[in-house]
Amino acid sequence: MMRRIAVLDAPTNLGLRPPTSTSVPGCAKAPGALRDHDLLARLRARDAGHLTPPRYDPGDWRPGDGVCHAREISGYSVTLADRIGAIIDRGEFPLVLGGDCSVLLGSALAMHRLGEAVGGRIGLVFVDGHSDFRHPGNASYVGAAAGEDLALVTGRGQADLAAIEGRRPYFRDIDVVVLGIRAQDEYRLDLQAAGITTRPVPALRAEGAARTAQWAHEQLADCAGYWVHIDVDVLDPAVMPAVDAPDPGGIAFAELEILLAGLVDTPHCLGVELTVFDPDYDPDGSYAAEIVNTIVAGLAPVSAPEAVPPRLLPPSPPPQRVRYTGPTALAGVASPPDGGGAPGPGSPVGITAGTPGGSAGPAAGEPRVALGLATEDLASAAAETPVPAVAVEPVGPPASIGPGLLRRVPRPEEDGASEDGTPPSSAGIA
Repeated sequence: MMRRIAVLDAPTNLGLRPPTSTSVPGCAKAPGALRDHDLLARLRARDAGHLTPPRYDPGDWRPGDGVCHAREISGYSVTLADRIGAIIDRGEFPLVLGGDCSVLLGSALAMHRLGEAVGGRIGLVFVDGHSDFRHPGNASYVGAAAGEDLALVTGRGQADLAAIEGRRPYFRDIDVVVLGIRAQDEYRLDLQAAGITTRPVPALRAEGAARTAQWAHEQLADCAGYWVHIDVDVLDPAVMPAVDAPDPGGIAFAELEILLAGLVDTPHCLGVELTVFDPDYDPDGSYAAEIVNTIVAGLAPVSAPEAVPPRLLPPSPPPQRVRYTGPTALAGVASPPDGGGAPGPGSPVGITAGTPGGSAGPAAGEPRVALGLATEDLASAAAETPVPAVAVEPVGPPASIGPGLLRRVPRPEEDGASEDGTPPSSAGIA
């Protein structure tokens, strides 16, 4: 069953500094510029609408005041998370068109809600020309969320952005893979110290884009799924100068296409966001056309006929616990609580030893049942020796989930943050 793509515009520019004292960043125009090149038709995507951001107005912000537009970004992130959640609830694949990199906060919030709902962790593949890891522990001041988004979503920084809904961090350091930063990135040593896995451009090129995508899968193997963030400044300015901070030493469009295709060609990839393209630097639309060509080719595995829907947990059946219910023959195994039958021949069965009275194992004189025996082995043993009857019951979350996962759920203040909003020591703030 193919996965349907849903395109959501998130044209915020609240996370960037003004280009000049009398102008605003142009990346808010990016979704419209990309749609003008028939992006939705070529993807055969559903139009998931447009989320209008608050007005861009730095006002009298000054260095030392914290992140500019923090209140507006926080509110926008909550609404964006709701919209992403609604798309995933429909079984669709969200493609979020930013806007600046502060859209990652909304995506991260949605992923944290989802991880809580399924009882697993959601990872992040961060494809960006810059680490965006500036935070109060490594900089004299912060101010532009688009240059601090990775720090914020990993729990570093002011609580009104790094701990929305009391969730902190949205992604654990070990669940983040950073691809495409420049070898001389200012915060590369901070990433290393935090334990965040990185592959800068030289290593990405040496290994190849396809193998790098596979490597990223492997790094996040313990996660229930992952989100992909793409800042187009990962591209070299020789081919993509239409960004707010071009930096030499990036990758080519062909490499980004291969990398994207490899990252989304798995049901564990939950969605993609694209950020920082600025049409003000693309007067003839040629760069927008190149981006659209790359997105369409890179997302081809998502909508291919053989694509499968998102799978947030391993496809194997949940483990089962077999509990003792009394001294009787195994032939009298109780049915599971849902009315299903006992495990079939050859099915592995996990045993939790214990009697109704709460002892550590079978009563004296009764045989102990070994962990992991196949059911036909147990049945054979039962023909000669009575053993306590057992009941089979599922353990842990189901292998698939239904709709309604990302509804906003109030959380108690259990994230470890202090009342003044500072993060716990485990957040990794220097």
